[in-house]
Amino acid sequence: MNAPVVDPYQGEFPETIEEYLHHGTMKCIAFNRTGTLLAAGCSNGSCVIWDFETRGLAREFRDKDCTAPITSVSWSRYGHRLLASATDKSLTIWDVPTGEKIARITLQQTPLRASLQPGSPTPSICLACPLSSAPLLVDLNTGSTTVLPVSVSENGNPPAPNPRNKFADGTPPFTPTAATFDKHGDLIYVGNSKGEILIVDSKTIQVHAVIPIPGGTVVKDIVLSRDGQYLLTNSNDRVIRVYKNILPVKGSGEEIRNISSNSNGYGNHYDKLKANGASCLILSCELSDAITKIQWKTPCFSGNGEWIVGASANKGEHRLQIWDQTGRLVKILDGPKEALIDLAWHPVEPTIATVSVTGFVYIWAKEHVENWSAFAPDFVELEENEEYVEREDEFDLNPREEEAEEVVIDENAEIDIETYEKNAVFSDVEDSVDEVVFLPAIPSPDAPDELPEKCLGSSSKLEDSNHSGSPSSMDAVQNGQAVPQASSPMEVDNSTAEDPAEGPNSKRKRRLSVKGLELQQSEKGKKPATKNKSNGKSTKSSAKQMESANGNSSAFDDEATEDDEVNIDS
Repeated sequence: MNAPVVDPYQGEFPETIEEYLHHGTMKCIAFNRTGTLLAAGCSNGSCVIWDFETRGLAREFRDKDCTAPITSVSWSRYGHRLLASATDKSLTIWDVPTGEKIARITLQQTPLRASLQPGSPTPSICLACPLSSAPLLVDLNTGSTTVLPVSVSENGNPPAPNPRNKFADGTPPFTPTAATFDKHGDLIYVGNSKGEILIVDSKTIQVHAVIPIPGGTVVKDIVLSRDGQYLLTNSNDRVIRVYKNILPVKGSGEEIRNISSNSNGYGNHYDKLKANGASCLILSCELSDAITKIQWKTPCFSGNGEWIVGASANKGEHRLQIWDQTGRLVKILDGPKEALIDLAWHPVEPTIATVSVTGFVYIWAKEHVENWSAFAPDFVELEENEEYVEREDEFDLNPREEEAEEVVIDENAEIDIETYEKNAVFSDVEDSVDEVVFLPAIPSPDAPDELPEKCLGSSSKLEDSNHSGSPSSMDAVQNGQAVPQASSPMEVDNSTAEDPAEGPNSKRKRRLSVKGLELQQSEKGKKPATKNKSNGKSTKSSAKQMESANGNSSAFDDEATEDDEVNIDS
């Protein structure tokens, strides 16, 4: 009989910034499926992977052809590949274990976000959401693209384009459109500018269902929970809506095709698609701030899908709000006065990673309080000292009890060390798949002054991962004050370790102590003696010189430079 699975959340939420990561200027982040690795895209076109357990830098991918800022990063299902989209209209896919670039293609529009198809361990198909065009299915091997439908007409035909590629009011034909795969990549959920969710078959590119969103405003974000049970939309009407997915998580493509083929007797094609949508998604709750009416940015689900987090889109505000599935607000987190541009919730732990406009990644975690009673069930915490009276036989040895315990233990029993129970959170992992869970971290030297200049620009993490950030910066974060970029750990260390007049990459030579000068003097004094001996001269004068030099170290300190010049000339 299996033991009941313990929920790692247990109603706990992140409370404070535990620490932060810094490497260049990071723009976007994404956890792998197990939460052991954190990928980040930087403003210089590079991508880095952090070991989230040790907070160490494990990989850095650099493409000489891409120096534009990264807009999104996406993991393959089992962590073998990493996809990065950039502002230079490029999509680059990397092999994570080897660090080699697999392919790079250039689109006609700038992709705001891109995600790999989750159905394959090594996918070559990705979903890209460009800035000013409809979402695309891109084949990374051939570079071919397939445009997804973003709207449907009453007769089932695609709507005719407007003259000069503009709407009647003169606006561009497309606004940034959101789209996402379902859990296994059979379906694609597309949110359009009319306030609709379209369910598209990823194989036939056919629209099977339409779900109208209340309000009918532009859909900015559309996100599916990790278990595939819930879907949320973030619209321009400042409301986050959560939908319950009625379709089966596995085999959803076949199920929706059956629903579409069995639905008949409707006046037009659009009504049929709406009826199909009612059999796919059901509105669960609506989330908003009724007082401030703020816009939301990068909302997402927790790892178990029970909680929803949204970030404030106000300029210069680093605020998170957390709701449960009933729509009740349960937590508000206020960070530094730096605008938030991306966030990700850890797949297993109640931990959130947020990216600020300054390029720092802040780690929000539960504030742990020491509880000694958790180590033993019979442990009692005392307010003050008490005198303990031991029993008369408390520490007596009882041979009979020891004999009985030895009989119970079977020393010849075989122990199975190969079979293990699957984690319920990752029960969909196939036994034959070799998943990338950990990567060896890049060593971080203790003395950054000895590194080449190109290595001084990046710091892997805090100088000491055992404390929660530097005192000055963390106090400012907890008090809601702004943390300037100049207060990063590397810059603080440079200011204390080097002279103010020297640059951050300059090296400073140490001055020798009195004892060091004496040792240097004795070594230099031996060299003339050896030379005199080779010339056949007596060494008595050299010994006298050494004695006089050892007895008068202050005189040597004043004339050290002159002696060096004499030795060089000789």
